[in-house]
Amino acid sequence: MEIVVIGGSGHIGSFLVPRLVRAGHEVINISRGSHRTYVDAPEWQHVRQVAADREHEDREGTFGDRVAALGADVVVDLVCFTLESATALVERLRGEVGHLLHCGSIWRYGPSRKLPISEGSDAAAPPFGEYGVQKNRIAGMLKEETASGGLVTTSLHPGHIVGPGWHPIGPLGNLDPAVWFTLSAGQPLRIPGSGTEMMHHVHADDVAQAFEKALEHRDAAAGEDFNIVAPTALSVRGYAEIAAGWFGQTAKLETVAWEDFRRTTTPELGESTWAHLSRSHCFSIEKAKSLLGYSPRYQPEQAVLESVEWLVDHEQLRVAGPLAVRAGEPSHG
Repeated sequence: MEIVVIGGSGHIGSFLVPRLVRAGHEVINISRGSHRTYVDAPEWQHVRQVAADREHEDREGTFGDRVAALGADVVVDLVCFTLESATALVERLRGEVGHLLHCGSIWRYGPSRKLPISEGSDAAAPPFGEYGVQKNRIAGMLKEETASGGLVTTSLHPGHIVGPGWHPIGPLGNLDPAVWFTLSAGQPLRIPGSGTEMMHHVHADDVAQAFEKALEHRDAAAGEDFNIVAPTALSVRGYAEIAAGWFGQTAKLETVAWEDFRRTTTPELGESTWAHLSRSHCFSIEKAKSLLGYSPRYQPEQAVLESVEWLVDHEQLRVAGPLAVRAGEPSHG
Protein backbone atom coordinates (compact mmCIF):
# COMPACT_ATOMS: atom_id res chain seq x y z
CA MET A 1 0.00 0.00 0.00
CA GLU A 2 0.94 3.64 -0.36
CA ILE A 3 0.77 5.30 3.03
CA VAL A 4 1.03 8.99 3.91
CA VAL A 5 2.24 9.70 7.44
CA ILE A 6 1.60 13.23 8.66
CA GLY A 7 4.23 14.17 11.24
CA GLY A 8 6.33 11.05 10.73
CA SER A 9 9.54 12.60 12.08
CA GLY A 10 8.26 12.74 15.66
CA HIS A 11 8.21 10.31 18.57
CA ILE A 12 5.82 7.76 17.06
CA GLY A 13 6.80 8.24 13.45
CA SER A 14 10.48 7.61 14.18
CA PHE A 15 9.46 4.02 14.88
CA LEU A 16 6.34 3.69 12.71
CA VAL A 17 7.79 4.77 9.37
CA PRO A 18 10.63 2.18 9.40
CA ARG A 19 8.10 -0.49 10.41
CA LEU A 20 5.92 0.37 7.42
CA VAL A 21 8.86 0.31 5.01
CA ARG A 22 9.97 -3.08 6.34
CA ALA A 23 6.44 -4.35 5.77
CA GLY A 24 6.74 -3.47 2.09
CA HIS A 25 4.66 -0.29 1.98
CA GLU A 26 5.50 2.85 0.03
CA VAL A 27 5.69 5.65 2.58
CA ILE A 28 5.42 9.42 2.17
CA ASN A 29 6.27 11.52 5.22
CA ILE A 30 4.76 15.00 5.52
CA SER A 31 6.59 17.17 8.03
CA ARG A 32 7.90 20.68 8.43
CA GLY A 33 11.34 19.30 7.67
CA SER A 34 12.89 21.00 10.70
CA HIS A 35 13.42 17.97 12.94
CA ARG A 36 15.53 14.85 12.59
CA THR A 37 13.98 11.55 13.55
CA TYR A 38 14.70 10.36 17.08
CA VAL A 39 16.07 7.02 15.93
CA ASP A 40 18.27 6.48 12.88
CA ALA A 41 17.13 3.68 10.58
CA PRO A 42 18.22 2.72 7.06
CA GLU A 43 14.59 2.45 5.99
CA TRP A 44 14.35 6.25 5.84
CA GLN A 45 16.34 6.14 2.61
CA HIS A 46 13.24 4.69 0.95
CA VAL A 47 10.81 7.31 2.28
CA ARG A 48 9.58 10.20 0.15
CA GLN A 49 9.74 13.45 2.10
CA VAL A 50 7.21 16.25 1.64
CA ALA A 51 7.78 19.52 3.51
CA ALA A 52 4.67 21.36 4.66
CA ASP A 53 3.59 23.73 7.41
CA ARG A 54 0.26 22.24 8.46
CA GLU A 55 -0.83 25.11 10.66
CA HIS A 56 -0.32 27.61 7.85
CA GLU A 57 -1.97 25.39 5.25
CA ASP A 58 -4.90 24.66 7.56
CA ARG A 59 -5.47 28.41 7.86
CA GLU A 60 -5.30 28.72 4.09
CA GLY A 61 -7.62 25.73 3.64
CA THR A 62 -5.11 23.90 1.43
CA PHE A 63 -3.69 21.14 3.62
CA GLY A 64 -6.37 18.60 2.76
CA ASP A 65 -5.76 19.23 -0.94
CA ARG A 66 -2.05 18.55 -0.44
CA VAL A 67 -2.72 15.23 1.27
CA ALA A 68 -5.38 14.13 -1.20
CA ALA A 69 -3.13 14.94 -4.17
CA LEU A 70 -0.63 12.31 -3.00
CA GLY A 71 -3.13 9.59 -3.91
CA ALA A 72 -2.40 7.34 -0.94
CA ASP A 73 -4.38 4.30 0.13
CA VAL A 74 -4.00 5.14 3.82
CA VAL A 75 -3.31 8.33 5.77
CA VAL A 76 -1.85 8.25 9.29
CA ASP A 77 -2.31 11.59 11.09
CA LEU A 78 0.06 11.92 14.04
CA VAL A 79 -0.12 15.70 14.55
CA CYS A 80 -3.74 16.87 14.59
CA PHE A 81 -4.87 18.82 17.65
CA THR A 82 -8.17 20.53 16.87
CA LEU A 83 -11.59 19.36 15.77
CA GLU A 84 -11.58 21.98 13.01
CA SER A 85 -8.34 20.63 11.52
CA ALA A 86 -9.48 17.01 11.80
CA THR A 87 -12.86 17.73 10.25
CA ALA A 88 -11.34 19.58 7.31
CA LEU A 89 -9.06 16.62 6.56
CA VAL A 90 -11.89 14.09 6.82
CA GLU A 91 -14.12 16.06 4.49
CA ARG A 92 -11.36 16.36 1.90
CA LEU A 93 -10.31 12.70 2.10
CA ARG A 94 -13.83 11.23 2.08
CA GLY A 95 -13.98 8.99 -0.97
CA GLU A 96 -10.28 9.56 -1.68
CA VAL A 97 -8.51 7.17 0.73
CA GLY A 98 -9.35 3.78 2.19
CA HIS A 99 -8.43 4.41 5.82
CA LEU A 100 -7.57 7.40 8.03
CA LEU A 101 -5.83 6.71 11.34
CA HIS A 102 -5.66 9.48 13.93
CA CYS A 103 -3.34 9.79 16.92
CA GLY A 104 -5.32 10.88 19.95
CA SER A 105 -4.32 10.88 23.61
CA ILE A 106 -5.33 9.31 26.91
CA TRP A 107 -6.05 12.89 28.00
CA ARG A 108 -9.30 12.54 26.10
CA TYR A 109 -10.33 11.15 29.52
CA GLY A 110 -10.70 13.19 32.67
CA PRO A 111 -9.87 12.04 36.23
CA SER A 112 -10.34 8.34 36.85
CA ARG A 113 -13.44 7.03 38.63
CA LYS A 114 -12.75 3.29 38.27
CA LEU A 115 -9.59 1.48 37.24
CA PRO A 116 -8.67 0.34 34.70
CA ILE A 117 -10.38 2.69 32.24
CA SER A 118 -11.90 1.03 29.17
CA GLU A 119 -13.03 2.69 25.96
CA GLY A 120 -16.64 3.82 26.05
CA SER A 121 -17.07 3.18 29.77
CA ASP A 122 -18.00 5.52 32.62
CA ALA A 123 -14.67 4.86 34.34
CA ALA A 124 -13.40 8.42 33.84
CA ALA A 125 -14.87 11.88 34.25
CA PRO A 126 -15.19 14.16 31.20
CA PRO A 127 -11.91 15.60 29.92
CA PHE A 128 -10.61 18.98 31.02
CA GLY A 129 -8.10 21.30 29.40
CA GLU A 130 -8.21 22.34 25.74
CA TYR A 131 -5.88 19.58 24.56
CA GLY A 132 -7.89 16.74 26.09
CA VAL A 133 -11.24 18.25 25.15
CA GLN A 134 -10.20 18.63 21.51
CA LYS A 135 -8.82 15.08 21.33
CA ASN A 136 -12.07 13.71 22.70
CA ARG A 137 -14.14 15.72 20.24
CA ILE A 138 -11.98 14.50 17.36
CA ALA A 139 -12.41 10.86 18.44
CA GLY A 140 -16.17 11.29 18.60
CA MET A 141 -16.30 12.94 15.18
CA LEU A 142 -14.25 10.14 13.61
CA LYS A 143 -16.46 7.45 15.12
CA GLU A 144 -19.58 9.18 13.82
CA GLU A 145 -18.01 9.64 10.38
CA THR A 146 -17.43 5.93 9.94
CA ALA A 147 -20.74 4.91 11.53
CA SER A 148 -22.62 7.09 9.04
CA GLY A 149 -21.00 5.35 6.07
CA GLY A 150 -18.35 7.95 5.38
CA LEU A 151 -14.59 7.67 5.57
CA VAL A 152 -13.20 4.60 7.36
CA THR A 153 -11.37 5.95 10.42
CA THR A 154 -9.62 4.70 13.53
CA SER A 155 -8.35 6.67 16.53
CA LEU A 156 -5.54 5.38 18.76
CA HIS A 157 -4.91 7.03 22.11
CA PRO A 158 -1.38 6.65 23.50
CA GLY A 159 -0.31 7.17 27.07
CA HIS A 160 2.77 9.19 28.08
CA ILE A 161 5.13 8.34 25.23
CA VAL A 162 8.72 7.49 26.15
CA GLY A 163 11.75 6.28 24.24
CA PRO A 164 15.35 7.12 23.42
CA GLY A 165 16.04 10.73 22.52
CA TRP A 166 13.73 12.72 24.79
CA HIS A 167 12.89 13.25 28.45
CA PRO A 168 10.17 11.05 29.92
CA ILE A 169 7.38 12.25 32.18
CA GLY A 170 9.06 11.62 35.52
CA PRO A 171 7.83 10.35 38.89
CA LEU A 172 6.44 13.78 39.76
CA GLY A 173 4.36 13.95 36.59
CA ASN A 174 6.48 16.60 34.91
CA LEU A 175 9.67 17.02 32.85
CA ASP A 176 11.86 18.46 35.62
CA PRO A 177 15.28 16.81 35.10
CA ALA A 178 16.26 17.56 38.71
CA VAL A 179 14.14 14.67 39.96
CA TRP A 180 16.61 12.22 38.42
CA PHE A 181 19.57 13.75 40.25
CA THR A 182 17.61 13.69 43.51
CA LEU A 183 16.76 10.00 43.14
CA SER A 184 20.23 9.03 41.90
CA ALA A 185 21.80 10.75 44.92
CA GLY A 186 19.46 9.14 47.44
CA GLN A 187 18.23 12.57 48.51
CA PRO A 188 14.71 13.21 49.85
CA LEU A 189 12.09 13.77 47.15
CA ARG A 190 9.00 15.80 48.00
CA ILE A 191 5.86 14.33 46.43
CA PRO A 192 2.41 15.95 46.52
CA GLY A 193 -0.78 14.09 47.29
CA SER A 194 -0.74 10.52 48.57
CA GLY A 195 1.87 9.00 46.26
CA THR A 196 -0.69 6.48 44.99
CA GLU A 197 -1.69 8.57 41.95
CA MET A 198 -1.17 6.72 38.68
CA MET A 199 0.52 7.49 35.35
CA HIS A 200 0.33 5.27 32.29
CA HIS A 201 3.37 5.36 30.00
CA VAL A 202 4.00 3.59 26.70
CA HIS A 203 7.10 3.08 24.56
CA ALA A 204 6.96 4.86 21.20
CA ASP A 205 7.65 1.61 19.37
CA ASP A 206 4.66 -0.04 21.03
CA VAL A 207 2.50 2.84 19.80
CA ALA A 208 3.99 2.32 16.33
CA GLN A 209 3.14 -1.38 16.62
CA ALA A 210 -0.48 -0.51 17.37
CA PHE A 211 -0.76 1.74 14.32
CA GLU A 212 0.75 -0.96 12.12
CA LYS A 213 -1.69 -3.56 13.46
CA ALA A 214 -4.65 -1.22 12.94
CA LEU A 215 -3.57 -0.90 9.31
CA GLU A 216 -3.30 -4.67 8.96
CA HIS A 217 -6.71 -5.25 10.59
CA ARG A 218 -8.63 -2.47 8.87
CA ASP A 219 -12.06 -4.09 9.16
CA ALA A 220 -11.68 -4.73 12.89
CA ALA A 221 -10.32 -1.21 13.44
CA ALA A 222 -12.94 0.60 11.35
CA GLY A 223 -14.81 3.17 13.41
CA GLU A 224 -13.08 2.14 16.63
CA ASP A 225 -11.00 3.91 19.25
CA PHE A 226 -8.23 2.24 21.26
CA ASN A 227 -6.25 2.87 24.44
CA ILE A 228 -2.58 2.27 23.59
CA VAL A 229 -0.47 1.98 26.73
CA ALA A 230 1.96 -0.35 28.48
CA PRO A 231 0.55 -3.50 30.14
CA THR A 232 0.71 -1.82 33.56
CA ALA A 233 0.73 1.70 35.04
CA LEU A 234 3.05 3.26 37.62
CA SER A 235 2.10 4.97 40.85
CA VAL A 236 4.12 7.99 41.92
CA ARG A 237 5.62 6.12 44.86
CA GLY A 238 6.32 2.96 42.90
CA TYR A 239 7.85 4.89 40.00
CA ALA A 240 10.20 6.78 42.32
CA GLU A 241 11.23 3.62 44.18
CA ILE A 242 11.96 1.73 40.95
CA ALA A 243 13.90 4.66 39.46
CA ALA A 244 16.04 5.14 42.58
CA GLY A 245 16.93 1.45 42.40
CA TRP A 246 18.40 1.96 38.93
CA PHE A 247 21.15 3.95 40.64
CA GLY A 248 21.56 1.59 43.57
CA GLN A 249 19.63 3.91 45.88
CA THR A 250 16.56 3.63 48.08
CA ALA A 251 13.97 6.34 47.48
CA LYS A 252 13.44 8.74 50.38
CA LEU A 253 9.98 10.15 49.78
CA GLU A 254 8.37 13.00 51.73
CA THR A 255 4.64 13.50 51.25
CA VAL A 256 3.65 17.17 51.20
CA ALA A 257 0.43 19.12 50.66
CA TRP A 258 -0.21 20.40 47.15
CA GLU A 259 0.11 24.01 48.34
CA ASP A 260 3.56 23.31 49.76
CA PHE A 261 4.65 21.49 46.62
CA ARG A 262 3.57 24.36 44.38
CA ARG A 263 5.51 26.84 46.52
CA THR A 264 8.76 24.96 45.94
CA THR A 265 8.57 24.60 42.16
CA THR A 266 7.81 26.74 39.13
CA PRO A 267 4.21 27.43 38.08
CA GLU A 268 4.77 25.45 34.87
CA LEU A 269 6.13 22.35 36.63
CA GLY A 270 3.49 22.57 39.33
CA GLU A 271 0.73 22.72 36.74
CA SER A 272 2.19 19.76 34.83
CA THR A 273 2.35 17.69 38.01
CA TRP A 274 -1.25 18.53 38.83
CA ALA A 275 -2.41 17.77 35.28
CA HIS A 276 -0.85 14.31 35.34
CA LEU A 277 -1.51 13.24 38.91
CA SER A 278 -5.03 14.61 39.31
CA ARG A 279 -6.13 12.42 36.38
CA SER A 280 -4.57 9.34 38.04
CA HIS A 281 -4.92 7.21 34.92
CA CYS A 282 -4.64 3.47 34.45
CA PHE A 283 -6.06 1.93 31.28
CA SER A 284 -7.24 -1.39 29.93
CA ILE A 285 -5.74 -2.55 26.62
CA GLU A 286 -8.05 -5.55 26.23
CA LYS A 287 -9.87 -4.01 23.28
CA ALA A 288 -6.66 -3.39 21.34
CA LYS A 289 -5.38 -6.85 22.22
CA SER A 290 -8.55 -8.65 21.14
CA LEU A 291 -9.37 -6.67 17.97
CA LEU A 292 -5.89 -5.77 16.73
CA GLY A 293 -3.57 -8.30 18.34
CA TYR A 294 -1.74 -5.46 20.12
CA SER A 295 1.03 -6.91 22.28
CA PRO A 296 3.21 -4.25 23.93
CA ARG A 297 6.82 -5.32 24.36
CA TYR A 298 7.71 -2.86 27.12
CA GLN A 299 6.60 -2.60 30.70
CA PRO A 300 6.48 1.12 31.65
CA GLU A 301 9.62 1.01 33.78
CA GLN A 302 11.56 -0.67 30.95
CA ALA A 303 10.52 2.07 28.54
CA VAL A 304 11.47 4.84 30.96
CA LEU A 305 14.81 3.20 31.81
CA GLU A 306 15.70 3.06 28.11
CA SER A 307 14.97 6.78 27.84
CA VAL A 308 16.95 7.67 30.97
CA GLU A 309 19.88 5.51 29.89
CA TRP A 310 20.00 7.27 26.51
CA LEU A 311 19.95 10.70 28.17
CA VAL A 312 22.72 9.75 30.60
CA ASP A 313 24.88 8.19 27.88
CA HIS A 314 24.48 11.30 25.71
CA GLU A 315 25.23 13.65 28.63
CA GLN A 316 21.81 15.24 28.45
CA LEU A 317 20.82 14.35 32.02
CA ARG A 318 22.74 15.23 35.19
CA VAL A 319 22.78 12.39 37.71
CA ALA A 320 24.79 11.78 40.87
CA GLY A 321 26.21 8.41 39.89
CA PRO A 322 26.21 5.73 37.20
CA LEU A 323 23.26 3.51 36.44
CA ALA A 324 23.50 0.25 38.33
CA VAL A 325 20.89 -1.23 35.97
CA ARG A 326 20.98 -0.98 32.20
CA ALA A 327 18.12 -1.36 29.77
CA GLY A 328 18.07 -4.86 28.34
CA GLU A 329 15.91 -6.67 25.89
CA PRO A 330 12.23 -5.89 26.55
CA SER A 331 9.98 -8.73 27.54
CA HIS A 332 6.27 -9.30 27.05
CA GLY A 333 4.12 -8.05 29.89
